[in-house]
Amino acid sequence: MNTSESSVITDHLRAFIGVESVPVIYEIERHAVERFACAIGDPNPLYTDEIATRASSFGGLIAPPTFLRSLLPGHYPEPYPEPFAHILDGGSSYRFMKPVRVGDRIAVTRKIVDLYEKHGRMGTMLFKISEQKYVNQLGQLVATQTTTTITYGDGEKDSGVGDH
Repeated sequence: MNTSESSVITDHLRAFIGVESVPVIYEIERHAVERFACAIGDPNPLYTDEIATRASSFGGLIAPPTFLRSLLPGHYPEPYPEPFAHILDGGSSYRFMKPVRVGDRIAVTRKIVDLYEKHGRMGTMLFKISEQKYVNQLGQLVATQTTTTITYGDGEKDSGVGDH
């Protein structure tokens, strides 16, 4: 694609598509799961009652699916050159393949899978589609999260085009 001055997506930005972040490994601790379940108001005994969960199909304590939201990925090998100062959460979708169990070690990575721009009343907006992967200590993919992040400037006067 030609990265003319009218496009905020430079070759440098485009080079980040497919680059995976440094993995961060989290140990899933019982008390963290219990506090999270309490904070979201979910009384499900699968998250807090070890004796009850032994009789379940899980065989032990698991984390609520939304617990993964608290596990952040690492940084990219080099800083991502964000062209705009303002940010909006464009939403997330999840796919859950396996339960996250207390005692698991979960590696979290992220990569940008697409970049595109739109023009609107806020000026140029950059849409960044990222995928986070959550992999347990057995190498099993337990979940993925696809996130849309929207960044923008202060209208056309601060479109970021050519400034970064």
